[in-house]
Amino acid sequence: MNRRNFIVGNSLALLGLCLPFSTKSSNLEKDPRLSGFEKKLKPVGRALEFEDYYVWGNSPIEGPDGKIHVFFSRWPKEKKMSGWTNSSEIAHAIADKPEGPYTYVSTVLAPRGEGFWDATTCHNPSIHFVEGKYALFFMGNSNGKLNTQRVGLATSDSLFGPWERPENPLLLPGELGSWDDHCTTNPSFLKHPNGEYWLYYKSFDTEGYIHPKFEIKGNRKYGLAIAKSLYGPYEKYKGNPVVDFSTMENNEQCEDAFIWFEKNKFKMLARDLGVFGIDNGLYLDSKDGIHWSKPLIGYQPLHKYVTQPEAPKHLNRYGRAERPQVLFQKGKPTYLFTASQGGKFETASGFIFKIT
Repeated sequence: MNRRNFIVGNSLALLGLCLPFSTKSSNLEKDPRLSGFEKKLKPVGRALEFEDYYVWGNSPIEGPDGKIHVFFSRWPKEKKMSGWTNSSEIAHAIADKPEGPYTYVSTVLAPRGEGFWDATTCHNPSIHFVEGKYALFFMGNSNGKLNTQRVGLATSDSLFGPWERPENPLLLPGELGSWDDHCTTNPSFLKHPNGEYWLYYKSFDTEGYIHPKFEIKGNRKYGLAIAKSLYGPYEKYKGNPVVDFSTMENNEQCEDAFIWFEKNKFKMLARDLGVFGIDNGLYLDSKDGIHWSKPLIGYQPLHKYVTQPEAPKHLNRYGRAERPQVLFQKGKPTYLFTASQGGKFETASGFIFKIT
């Protein structure tokens, strides 16, 4: 298929899709490691491309206006890829359909500066509509480092704001020596069928983080915190962590989890950190949201779906999709939004799949 070019209009306001998709071979589709979810994916291409920004963590929701609203992280191009740790803000874009093109609307949350828990970055948004409120879960930090990452929650009556900004984080790390004493980050939220509010979060322990043995330091795991109200307090499940691959003995782990409830099952997509290879995504499911199945491949490296230019030297995570977030329309999952390095500006952008 020929490469399709989409034109960005009005400076940086319009953002379009830019990559064609290719057909996966029948051999790949027979791979027993592939989940049923992966077999439903049809690549659409890139979206949310800015000339002067890296874009990451694209979380979509269908609004009451019938349009698709995406809340995403972005930071200045001159900060390079590592700028997410100390310069990220959360912005809002809108499109008439999931494939785009998307128009930038506004910046929703920006770092507040010295003295605040989210002083230096606002990152990894996840948007939900909960009982008449829009709930925007995100991560902030106070010193540009991992050890001050905390989960927060901003709320609004409208997707266009104004957003009520939290004075304090929603979830704190555990006591020193616990599995989650280093940080709380990468939130994934769902309203449980029993009426409770379930918040999954990534963390790892401080000692593991500085351990020199592994290429991927520490061991990232997922915990669960439960509340009777959207605003908390969230109490950590006593059996945490609920997702832990450390028994695989090669420092396998995961991050970027997105969890939802569908057809009487809890389902999870996450970024693979060593189970099948770090350019894959993982798929797990569960009957109770606590005890999870063995992982399968949730999505593959991008070269399995599209042809991309050779990797620029400054992009060392090129070719993988991260931060999976699912768009639901009429209660059904219809599109998978991810983030990936590359694109026409050689930074990072969204990458979208249709769920067939």
